[in-house]
Amino acid sequence: MKKIHIISDINKKSLRIKNFLTNKIKTSSLKNSTLIIVVGGDGFMLQTLKKKYTFKKPFYGINSGNYGFLMNKFNRDKTYKKIFHAKKIKISPLTMIVKTKTGSTKKGIAINEVSILRQSRQAASLKINQGKKQIIKELISDGVLVSTPAGSTAYNLSVHGPILSLNSKQLSIAPISAFRPRRWKPRIVNDNSQITIKNLNPVKRPISAVADNFEVRNAKQIKIKKNKKIQFILMYDKNRSLQKKISIEKLRKEN
Repeated sequence: MKKIHIISDINKKSLRIKNFLTNKIKTSSLKNSTLIIVVGGDGFMLQTLKKKYTFKKPFYGINSGNYGFLMNKFNRDKTYKKIFHAKKIKISPLTMIVKTKTGSTKKGIAINEVSILRQSRQAASLKINQGKKQIIKELISDGVLVSTPAGSTAYNLSVHGPILSLNSKQLSIAPISAFRPRRWKPRIVNDNSQITIKNLNPVKRPISAVADNFEVRNAKQIKIKKNKKIQFILMYDKNRSLQKKISIEKLRKEN
């Protein structure tokens, strides 16, 4: 029998689901639990994973938000049974190391993507390297995204980046509103790669670096690499796995 701890967002829908579950399931403390149920949307799940992953416990998400790509569907009659038959999947995040204009260094982790965004009315001027190999000498754009397979159907998809299979061992690098060169297309790179993004004009064209929802402003250089030392264990209903959701989005895009 699983020992369950429930973490909920504070909106009314999330709290109603939490109250329903606590009346059905005997709950445990976070420390003593063997499974963490997270009630909320994708954003709340991302926050919770980053705060609680050091406990090295599996997370089962129940959606009370909009799309809920990282979550499972709530069903009053079947959710209790689904929780105990869910399947595990392990994913690793990106680590972002940012050097700012003032010389400070800040770190963050991203499950979905690292977004490099212009910080003013001026477009960003960026140089992008993959290890020692230069990907592009200068990209003038609103920014660029480096996405994981799990995040490839999120912001990455909206900027026409490729959808990556969960087991692809790849990352996507996609421009946001590229101005020069206009036809610069998204790139797919091996997930062992270290991506370095340099701001070529930090005074006139400031940028921010965002790891999911953690923002560092006035970034001068950003290094991004998959952190295989960290693993998030997510639980999905048998017929609604993360891999299946990614495959469905890929078919939608192709059609």
